[in-house]
Amino acid sequence: MTHSVVPAPVVHSWHAHVYFDGDHRDAAWALREQIEARFANQLELGRFHERPVGPHPKWSYQLAFAPTQFAEIVAWLTLNHGELDVFLHPNTGDDLRDHRDRAVWIGHSHQLKLEVFGK
Repeated sequence: MTHSVVPAPVVHSWHAHVYFDGDHRDAAWALREQIEARFANQLELGRFHERPVGPHPKWSYQLAFAPTQFAEIVAWLTLNHGELDVFLHPNTGDDLRDHRDRAVWIGHSHQLKLEVFGK
């Protein structure tokens, strides 16, 4: 029996979302400052949301970076996230699958609000 190979979607970029709450706000801000100092020209930092936004069930901020930066940035986050959880997903143009099926978690995983993507 032969299997046909389905081409993988192209990963245009990656997003990492650092999750926090009121008790960990200062730790989240400190990590953000470390990220900005370490990766200033290698990623874009999103807004510091002190409320859940989109599919994210906790407060968060986003890091956007190129696929070529994945190994370095994710390795650093893995070693330096402290008590914070980090949700990573590729951006292929299929938001639901990118968030639901292609996710990577550092720390604990959380239930996303996937209904924001429709059906």
